[in-house]
Amino acid sequence: MRDADIVIIGGGLAGLTAAIHLASSNLNVILIEKENFPHHKVCGEYLSTEILPYIKALEVDILSLKPKKITRLEFSTPNGSTISSGLKMGGLGVSRFILDNYLYEKALERGARILQDTVTNVEYKDDNFTIDCAGENQIKASFVLGAHGKRSLMDKKLQREFIQKKSGWLAVKAHYRHDGFDDNLVALNNFRGGYCGLSKVENGNVNVCYLATYESFRNYKNPQDYKEHVLSANPVLNKFFEHAEPVFEKDLTIAQVSFEKKSMVENHVLMMGDAAGLIHPLCGNGMAMAIHSAKIASEAVLGYYKGQEKGRKALELRYKEEWVKNFKNRMLTGIMLQKILLNPGLAEISQNLLGTMPSLLPRIIKRTHGKPVAA
Repeated sequence: MRDADIVIIGGGLAGLTAAIHLASSNLNVILIEKENFPHHKVCGEYLSTEILPYIKALEVDILSLKPKKITRLEFSTPNGSTISSGLKMGGLGVSRFILDNYLYEKALERGARILQDTVTNVEYKDDNFTIDCAGENQIKASFVLGAHGKRSLMDKKLQREFIQKKSGWLAVKAHYRHDGFDDNLVALNNFRGGYCGLSKVENGNVNVCYLATYESFRNYKNPQDYKEHVLSANPVLNKFFEHAEPVFEKDLTIAQVSFEKKSMVENHVLMMGDAAGLIHPLCGNGMAMAIHSAKIASEAVLGYYKGQEKGRKALELRYKEEWVKNFKNRMLTGIMLQKILLNPGLAEISQNLLGTMPSLLPRIIKRTHGKPVAA
């Protein structure tokens, strides 16, 4: 006897969107999330507008959250040289604290059941799943969608290849008050050892989120020390922090951020968002791509129930093919940009090239963004 048609592990953007989509289609959905809502997450908090047609079709009104409309990109090298460009598609600045909680409430409205618990084991046997939780919940389901983020106990239990390797990256996020920062701007600032994104969210605070190498971080006691000595060596970031007032008592951090390749399907679990492959921050639209991955997974599952996919193997193949088609090239572009930006010499050369050929920057931006996601 099954407890649910679908269990979704993780209540981030991908998990919540899939819960809304599938519950709206009259399927029995249980979502398991270890944290209470609302809560902050380490994230750039820039949502590409490419996702709006799909979100509207789900009758989800993100614009009601009053996000900042972002129409301009500014990039600076470690020495403070800057170049800017308009963003043809543009984005929305909205905090995960507000957005995730809104999607959580929508998922409940559509009939999804949401459990606060931690998944400890997932077993697939005889074409069904058994999901065990720390809170002694045991659930049986036909399908499991993994939306548990960058790394979790789930990855260890499934013995995923990437989790066996140490990563050289950590991510840090905080909010600041800064009246002089433009509402419509997203700024990407390169520093020696990483890069830092700045953009406003719905309440006027500036989200500061940066990715740094452990090698550059290891000689400093904490994020504050690192900010003062490394981030602020970039004159653009130094000027920002001189006039910015921190909102959080303590920065949020994530260790062991891995850019290793991840499988989209693991032991018949369909992985979504960062669980399927960490969406590179330099693509600038990881939030939209997480939501898009939920659409692809939800449609594959619905295709199975409608008889369009003949069996689990066909469903999994469809999901992999759609994931690769929509995201592979964008992630490869992000990896290429990372290699350039983390090499000081190449960063300066690329900046000079873009300065003499400004039409190149919009072309690069286009390669990191997708087309509007149809309903």
